[in-house]
Amino acid sequence: MNFKLLGLALFTVTFLYELLLSYLDWRSKDNPVPENVRDVYDGEKYKTWLKYHGENCALDLVNTAAGFVVYFALLALDVLPRIARSGNVYVSAIWLLLFVMTLDALMGGVYSYVSSMVIDEKYGFNKRTVKTFLADQVKSYLISTALTVGLVCLFILIYEALGDWTLLLFSGIMAVILLGISALYPLFSRIYNKFTPLPDGELREKLTALLTKNGYTVRQIQVMDGSKRDSRANAYFSGMGKMKTIVLYDTLIDTMTPDEIVAVFAHELGHGLHKDTLKNAPVAVLQVVFIVLAIWLTVRTGAIYPDFGFDGVNYGFAYVLASIIELPLIMPLFSLASSALSRRAEYRADAHAVKEGYGRDLITALKKLNRDSLANLAPSPVLVKLSYSHPTLSQRIAAIERTL
Repeated sequence: MNFKLLGLALFTVTFLYELLLSYLDWRSKDNPVPENVRDVYDGEKYKTWLKYHGENCALDLVNTAAGFVVYFALLALDVLPRIARSGNVYVSAIWLLLFVMTLDALMGGVYSYVSSMVIDEKYGFNKRTVKTFLADQVKSYLISTALTVGLVCLFILIYEALGDWTLLLFSGIMAVILLGISALYPLFSRIYNKFTPLPDGELREKLTALLTKNGYTVRQIQVMDGSKRDSRANAYFSGMGKMKTIVLYDTLIDTMTPDEIVAVFAHELGHGLHKDTLKNAPVAVLQVVFIVLAIWLTVRTGAIYPDFGFDGVNYGFAYVLASIIELPLIMPLFSLASSALSRRAEYRADAHAVKEGYGRDLITALKKLNRDSLANLAPSPVLVKLSYSHPTLSQRIAAIERTL
């Protein structure tokens, strides 16, 4: 078996799948807008959405095609073995990872620049300066590179010592790291943003009363300077157990009434009461196991490497193959299942907001959020099934109205 030909063929299959998703997204511009969300956009705003949607679809297509061409050439022309020349397994893996991650950062940086500094700027979303954009890119590159290189080196250390037992041990380590990153997300967000306490007043009182009524203790209510980067609104909870910190984007406070903001948090409270994050943990851990399994199988299949121009096993190249070929083949199946579970959780959380008496306010809040972000009101049903973590706005409103 020629593993290079097989790898290039499978890589092409994943590229065609991404093209299909892009086509379904672009084609949704012709879908009729459901009756219950037709008031979200007026005539001019709908034309604006069409242009915004079209430009983003075109950018996604160019980015997907460029990534395919670059990596197809790297694999077909045996460029990566020349980058990784070294007798030391650690050094050769690190050199290869640094090259690949720097290449990804450059291509991703161009994509992000056009997306945020050109397209979003054109439609009034972007609030970043070039300085802020570059600082964010550098921070993300340094953090992701350090984390990836460190984990691959840890994998090498364990595999060289324990062999096939690596699958079990490293899966456990990755699961702990994944859950730890999720728990520490509020700390990471402080690398990029500033937080200030929400002043006393109606909104603070209502948010505190909502959480207290449901058995939670409010540690802090903070306002994040989301408008520093983007005009779109958001909010989230943080904290373990019954002790919660509420974080509001300043853009949310500027665009919504106090009752609409409380409605959004009644929805988030529904997630907490139903323990949706905890329920999603097994799926996330299972994904981690498959990622480690893919890398482990690639490492122990020594016949792969000569076909791609390597003298022997290269752990960095195993990571690359797993990232661009093997996982894109597997993850759509996980996405199909996890997205379905996530959409069910969103319906339950919306129902809790209705139970708290904020159903109508949640509808107006959702309409504002979708209008202000120029969201697609009629996405492809196939695309929703394959990859949407949330039901469409129309589906959510219909479910809320049935509950009401």
